[in-house]
Amino acid sequence: MLVATIRALKYSGGVELTDLNNENVEGMMKGIANLDRHVANIRTHYGLPVVVAVNRFHSDTKGEIEALIKHMADQGVQAVMAEHFAKGGAKGAVDLAKVVAQTVDGNSKPDLRFAYEDDDGLWQKLEKIAKKIYHASEVTASTAVRSKIKSFEQAGYGRFPVCVAKTQYSFSTDPKLRGAPTGHEFNVRDVYVSAGAGFMVALSGDIMTMPGLPKTPAAAHIDIDDNGDIVGLS
Repeated sequence: MLVATIRALKYSGGVELTDLNNENVEGMMKGIANLDRHVANIRTHYGLPVVVAVNRFHSDTKGEIEALIKHMADQGVQAVMAEHFAKGGAKGAVDLAKVVAQTVDGNSKPDLRFAYEDDDGLWQKLEKIAKKIYHASEVTASTAVRSKIKSFEQAGYGRFPVCVAKTQYSFSTDPKLRGAPTGHEFNVRDVYVSAGAGFMVALSGDIMTMPGLPKTPAAAHIDIDDNGDIVGLS
């Protein structure tokens, strides 16, 4: 199941954050290339069927919804509106659950595969992820990073899967490069091994691997009033 929002698609299409609540079918259709890339990755590189769950916002318009559902149907993919946040699971997610169940039942033996093989070297795994999934033209790293990768393999971690930590706003390492970019350089600035979990992490671009607080944390608005009641949680 691939989760999408119309707001995110408009942003991917070049619509600015301040305008995401306004109807913009054209902007959404430009950004839908991002969703198409994700769908193609799941089908082509992982061999799995896919259902698109559209997490609905109050600002989504009928025109945007209809255009999105039609576009995905033309690709042979069902896009289902999910309104569980506003209506709860019983009313807001039943249609989605039914479509997912039908898709699973109709594909009991999917041709599951991965972007790389277990026996590939760690650098080769990185290259296959960057070029197949992110459509990069090349993968770069400093001599120090490449040496660390070799040391991991010498220590017996060569068969570990690779987890790429990068911006969620782009297929590239540049959050400003929206849509479905191709031919970009994919730079790996650092790597480390999570030996207990069993994978190598590749850090690409300016990304934090631990959750960070916003400029104004929610805790700043939480207090206890004169009656002893906690306020500011909603």
